Amino acid sequence: MTSDREPRVSAALLRRGRQLEVMTLSWNIVGVIVLAYGAIAARSVALAGFGVDSVIEIGASTVVLWELADVAQDRQRRALRMIGIAFVALAVYLALQSTIVLAMGFHPHHSRVGIAWTALTAVAMFLLAAGKARVGRELHNVVLAAEGRVTMIDGILAGAVLAGLVLNATAGWWWADPLAGYVILYYAIREARETLKS
Repeated sequence: MTSDREPRVSAALLRRGRQLEVMTLSWNIVGVIVLAYGAIAARSVALAGFGVDSVIEIGASTVVLWELADVAQDRQRRALRMIGIAFVALAVYLALQSTIVLAMGFHPHHSRVGIAWTALTAVAMFLLAAGKARVGRELHNVVLAAEGRVTMIDGILAGAVLAGLVLNATAGWWWADPLAGYVILYYAIREARETLKS
């Protein structure tokens, strides 16, 4: 009885894992379009940066969907390496973007679209990250769990960008979002090291 139930539970968990990745992928594809519009309209480096992060998240979700199609060990190692590289790319981007924005003293315009989208994205990414962590743990799938951390960082980054946009709009603190970028940089470097060590 137990042996008959376990394959059904595993199949259901794999299906759930794929659904979470497809939702993340879909959200970020729409996000790239919304963020491109918001970044151009507000001349916002922070929104443009968040768009780049969304592209990285699209890549990570695609890698996980590829890995979930075949859970062989060699595929898991390659998938983890790809996710680790995505973290490195995100860290490099954040370091450059935050430093350039601070050095140039770039003042973006206000962006209601950016504020609304980043607020919604923060909530969506935290919920998706929690789901991926749970399903990855139950499946013993390190790739899904690792990509859940990418999604969590995406949520944290959305929150940081949101804080920067709100502080810029309400208090004129243009430097708030590049400083928040350094906080996210720390998380991205830590996750890159963890993922690439696996």
